[in-house]
Amino acid sequence: EDPSSSSSAQSSIAPELPGFYYDPEKNRYFRLLPGHNNHNPLTKDSIQHKAMEYKRLKLLEEEEKQHQKTTRAGLNSSVLLQKRQLGSLTPTSYCRYIHELKVNCMQRRKIEIHSPDSSVAGTNNFKIIVADVACERIFTVNDVEHGGCKYGIINLSGLGKESLTVEMYDNLYFTNRKVNSVCWASLTHPDSHLCLMGIAETPGCASLLPASLFSSTNPGDRPGMLCSFKISTAWSCAWCLNPQADNCFSTGLTRRVLVTNVVTGHRQTFGTSSDVLAQQFATQTPVLYNGCRSGEIFSIDVRQRNRKGQSWKAIRLFHGSAVTSIHLMEAEHYLMAADMAGKIKLWDLRTAKCVKQYKGHHNEYALLPLHVNEEEGLLIAVGQDCYTRIWSLQDTHLLRTIPSPHPSSKDAIPSVVFSSRLGGSRGVPGLLMAVKQDLYHFSYN
Repeated sequence: EDPSSSSSAQSSIAPELPGFYYDPEKNRYFRLLPGHNNHNPLTKDSIQHKAMEYKRLKLLEEEEKQHQKTTRAGLNSSVLLQKRQLGSLTPTSYCRYIHELKVNCMQRRKIEIHSPDSSVAGTNNFKIIVADVACERIFTVNDVEHGGCKYGIINLSGLGKESLTVEMYDNLYFTNRKVNSVCWASLTHPDSHLCLMGIAETPGCASLLPASLFSSTNPGDRPGMLCSFKISTAWSCAWCLNPQADNCFSTGLTRRVLVTNVVTGHRQTFGTSSDVLAQQFATQTPVLYNGCRSGEIFSIDVRQRNRKGQSWKAIRLFHGSAVTSIHLMEAEHYLMAADMAGKIKLWDLRTAKCVKQYKGHHNEYALLPLHVNEEEGLLIAVGQDCYTRIWSLQDTHLLRTIPSPHPSSKDAIPSVVFSSRLGGSRGVPGLLMAVKQDLYHFSYN
């Protein structure tokens, strides 16, 4: 059963009556009080929140008691090893099942955050965390009480097996605008810069910052921004790693796509019929994939000149709701996409058809990212209900549902990073979860 559902259990016990609420514990109906002026009123929102919080606490209690769980009947390490030795299980399937076992045995531990550059460490809520390609650093966006955001970089080198401590360096030299989207950029070397899409005022601001701004070394020699320009409201951004479109990044705006070369300053604009909420460049070809509020997904070859009309659109796919996240698979034959109806689909780009669907994700209006780890065969997504869900890429099976350590709310949706090498090539594997002011590590051993 989906932990976020609250009405299915109620309807199976007793029928719903207009204006009344059925309490299964007391086995009776209660009248719903109108308005919000009464002391502790019984409303549908409060009932739903109470039911969700009860299920969250129950699931947290079950996770504390049950250290090893299996999602498939008869799936354990000894049986898998026996089948592997008998030759009834291929090496690929064996590795995939082992990863499933590891995912279901992950245990939550709180990470201690040290921030030598700031005296107010741990007082601002995490909004976004994004890891670099090597998973050595994590860029963080934290909400600030008086408005705007605070940016920082967490160094994961101290994330050892015995001590769970990380260093967080804040940036005090840049105007902290609100941020809708962020991505790492490889300009002078891999992950040397950061693309930020700010929306503090209208128009907003697109900025490319050196990652060295967040370093504790040489505080007197601070490099400036490489580029910064005014834009309309920005929803997404992506950096291109293909040499045919070198030093370019894209910005998804309201009804248009803007591709900028940060060295030459050349910009190319592509008009769209909807807001562009998600973007990703292909690496084998200079093609940009875009997901829109209208539910359309289309690709652009950035080498061509923009023309009037829609003739420059290549591949076109369609969701029934706004596309919030896209992920191009490694071979670049498949594209994973999620929308605001909670649907996650895997598309075959060669046939423009949906080949798989991953059920259980919850979303209604939020811009929530997808995390795909093809090496481990895992898909991870955080729902608007604040549950982190992990699926098997191979057969779409829901492997685990992780409740949030904090009560569910709109401003407490966790942001996660998953990798088998957190902290670098010799790092520790696991899931990082940032929620409210806390950072947690789910060990993956």
